[in-house]
Amino acid sequence: MSIATVISRAITGVDAPIVTIEVHISNGLPSLSIVGMLETAVKESKDRVRSALLNSQFNFPQQRITINLAPADLPKEGGRFDLPIALGILAASEQVPMSSLENKEFIGELGLTGELRAVSGVLPTMLATSKVNKELILPLENASESALIEDATSFGARHLLDVCAHLVGQKRLDLSEMSESEAGVSYPDLEDVRGQAHARRALEIAAAGSHSLLFSGPPGTGKTMLASRLPSILAGMTENEAVETATVHSISAQGFNVEQWRQRPFRAPHHTASAVAMVGGGGQPRPGEISLAHNGVLFLDELPEFDRKVLEVLREPIESGKIMISRAAKQSEFPARFQLVTAMNPCPCGYLGEERCHCTEDQVRRYRAKVSGPLMDRIDMLIEVPPVAKSMLRPAQHDEKEENSATVRKRVFVARERQMKRAGKANYLLDNKELEVHCKLTESNYQLLETAISRLGLSARAYHRILKVARTIADLAGSEHIQTPHLSEAIGYRRLDTRVN
Repeated sequence: MSIATVISRAITGVDAPIVTIEVHISNGLPSLSIVGMLETAVKESKDRVRSALLNSQFNFPQQRITINLAPADLPKEGGRFDLPIALGILAASEQVPMSSLENKEFIGELGLTGELRAVSGVLPTMLATSKVNKELILPLENASESALIEDATSFGARHLLDVCAHLVGQKRLDLSEMSESEAGVSYPDLEDVRGQAHARRALEIAAAGSHSLLFSGPPGTGKTMLASRLPSILAGMTENEAVETATVHSISAQGFNVEQWRQRPFRAPHHTASAVAMVGGGGQPRPGEISLAHNGVLFLDELPEFDRKVLEVLREPIESGKIMISRAAKQSEFPARFQLVTAMNPCPCGYLGEERCHCTEDQVRRYRAKVSGPLMDRIDMLIEVPPVAKSMLRPAQHDEKEENSATVRKRVFVARERQMKRAGKANYLLDNKELEVHCKLTESNYQLLETAISRLGLSARAYHRILKVARTIADLAGSEHIQTPHLSEAIGYRRLDTRVN
């Protein structure tokens, strides 16, 4: 009778709880059973493991084999437990020394030949393993992803035989290293946008303070074009932000592309997206669009065309920066600190106020009512984007070219640096107490703001959001205090034309 223990990790939300794999070999009729709240892919691992061991020229014990994945009440899914199960059988049958498994953790799916295949959720696994100062052995395809975590030790292997050779000291695996590729993501340049000085200015302010934004205007005025260029002027990601974002993508269906490391995500779901696609879900909850946009941009084009129930689910994460997915058996929390950018037309046909517009007042009201007041109240800046002058569409001469993204990004970076030195966070994250400290106004400016709030019929939330935008405008201007021009400009970004005809 022999027993072996191997350590692995499951995936629950963005966490990687420990899974202890116990392998017991005893006398009896040859059989292999696996227990521990398993889904189908884990149950099928016994067939993959048997073939992998035999094709790798190992002896498969012709005895009774019982494998327990503890804790028993933690759901296990995927093929990530194939490698630790195989090593447990080898250790229990004394083909690999048990001492070689100490201070190590293992994940990886096995092919029938013993080849190791990539798995999802590597980053949360690597984070959890590094916290307990252990080594992680995983498929070579995942090695560059695991190397993104600083002060962590991981080894990538192509085959089960390579892992065993490493464990017995015959040939050590190479330490995982980050990919040398620096291609990254190439964002569209702001230089391509002709005219629209007001909208470009609003986009710069939004980038500097991470404020939410709504563009409203007729078709073809450049709303989508402007929104798609926001990532090109955003400040760079911190190490912590990069790890958080990569971790969410690592557990998603698409996985994480190492070339996108430190690149702020830009998500633009179609207006037919469901509420589950937006916030996440499933039997084993997976992140939705708002979590995949964490520390990046969520762009909702044709805002009123989204189902109202889908839009309403955004209200809570806009404020809290996270989303809790609740199911009967479990709950999973995902980060969702995204910068919301939206675009809409003023009426169903898009040409309100022009001769070609035949929309009735009721049609316009119903169209605009698809976006609720509470959601609009949570958007910091409401920008009208008028049609571009026809003369602006001609090819630009060298001295007529607009500012490019690199130039604007320098100003954004300087403004963000001021915010980090002052409060350690972007302006949109300031709470009410911090607003009192960092957004003080003169008495006359307080009266100006209160008058604007009263005349525009705005809420207390809008009051605070105007202060945050004004603080960002002051940062872009290099001003220590919010001046009257900064406040007046911020108030102007809350005024959206609400006329019907």
